[in-house]
Amino acid sequence: MDFALVLILGLVAGTLGGIVGFGTSIMLMPALVLVFGPREAVPIMAVASVMANASRVSAWWRDIDWRAVAAYSVTAFPAGAAGAATLLVVPSRMVEASLGLFFMAMIPLRRWMASRNMKLKLWQLSVVGLFIGFLTGLVASTGPINAPFFLAYGLVKGSYLGTEA
Repeated sequence: MDFALVLILGLVAGTLGGIVGFGTSIMLMPALVLVFGPREAVPIMAVASVMANASRVSAWWRDIDWRAVAAYSVTAFPAGAAGAATLLVVPSRMVEASLGLFFMAMIPLRRWMASRNMKLKLWQLSVVGLFIGFLTGLVASTGPINAPFFLAYGLVKGSYLGTEA
């Protein structure tokens, strides 16, 4: 029964994430933690995120800003690996508390960042990639934090959805 509910929630969350570019992880992660536990939920969510992002990339291929992808990814990939390695050595209770605090902080943080009306340069996406990459490896749900940065870089519509994926 738990698996069926996770599947239904995954379909709803995936649909929403495909439309707005984020939200899948934040909707699905709490259910995955309840059903599988925090250590198992993060890699499960990572696999689901890769699949969702691959579909966005294929849908918006022609609109992707590859320079932005490269600038962000050059730091995000190694930082994500460091975050995942950190996850493996941190006690389960600390992971659960971190996930809870992270989810609670995400909404006001995103609103604060959006209200600043920032304009980013390409090199600044590398700095953002370093920070958010580590967080992604640790908590797996950083799409809402990514959004203001990619939008501040000037991406909109399909270029935002494909590039951010």
